[in-house]
Amino acid sequence: MALTATFSRPDRAALAPRWRALEARSDGSFFLGWTWLDAWLDNYAIQPELLAVTDGEGRDVALALVGHAMRRRLLGPVATLSLNQMGDRAVDRPYVEYNGLLAETDRQIEASVAAIDALARRPDWRVLRLSGIAPGAPLLDLPGRRHSCIDASPVYQVDLDAVRAADGDYLSLLSANSRSQIRRAIKDRGGVLPEVTTGTPMNIAPWIEEMAALNRGRHADNAWDDAGFRRFVATLAARGLPGGQIELLRFTDGGEVVGLLVNFVHRGVAMNYQSAFTEPRGTKDKPGLLCHAAAVDRYAGRGLRRYSFLAGKDRYKQSLATCEERLEWWVIERFTPRLEAEALLRRLFRRPASA
Repeated sequence: MALTATFSRPDRAALAPRWRALEARSDGSFFLGWTWLDAWLDNYAIQPELLAVTDGEGRDVALALVGHAMRRRLLGPVATLSLNQMGDRAVDRPYVEYNGLLAETDRQIEASVAAIDALARRPDWRVLRLSGIAPGAPLLDLPGRRHSCIDASPVYQVDLDAVRAADGDYLSLLSANSRSQIRRAIKDRGGVLPEVTTGTPMNIAPWIEEMAALNRGRHADNAWDDAGFRRFVATLAARGLPGGQIELLRFTDGGEVVGLLVNFVHRGVAMNYQSAFTEPRGTKDKPGLLCHAAAVDRYAGRGLRRYSFLAGKDRYKQSLATCEERLEWWVIERFTPRLEAEALLRRLFRRPASA
């Protein structure tokens, strides 16, 4: 049965049950689930279009949100579509990963064919952004003048099956240097990992404020300095905590805080989305490594398959990982004289398409 893809302005009240119904028939990522998208839509007051792929009976086979924006480029603004983003830096700060169509299980390819056809026929865009997608994602088959991978990132993970096979000795799976650092830090704190406390809805506001305070001044362009981002994380936690999709973890040593984590739990995988740690007490102290090691113990004991640090090239993620995946950020461009001139200039000055 042929599939049809259409674009529309969705009614929020009607969209929620449609999305949840399809999510129940899908093996899509947490970032394509309604918990994530509903919090995003609510906190940023945005109205993206709905891309719906339906069968002959009008039943949803795939859904996605599409933002339309005039994004700045080297030679001026360009009409740009963004998959499950808006094309606005502040609005897209939550940083989608494992992006794509939310599709019925085993129908991703045929749904993508229908979506590609609809996108190809749509005349009002010159650039399509596909952020945080898996290598070889079907939507990359969309015809275009240029397909540019503007970034790629490892997704470092811990294989929790391997931890259990090692009788719970996670550190034995790490490099000698990482193992030594964590063991020294554990010894320096009395020989045990930090104690873990799981957050409740009552903890959301104070713990998020605590995370913001711990992160203050530590990063350039710090998301925690943005009140909108803090509201988004709070909303996400409030909606995900009751069903176990979100976990707030607070780690303490002798009653003193060591760090906090905001984690997602989805289809047997725990994912660390945000973190905050105290300043080290000395050269041997490693609050971040200790908190993550305690989280690994927690999730291995619960029978989960993976503990993911999500996308990022940070050295600490690599040092804690036992396996990895990869995500990519792509830009697909149509032919226009301005983009052709821009491409020529970029080649001359060796500037990336993301600049």
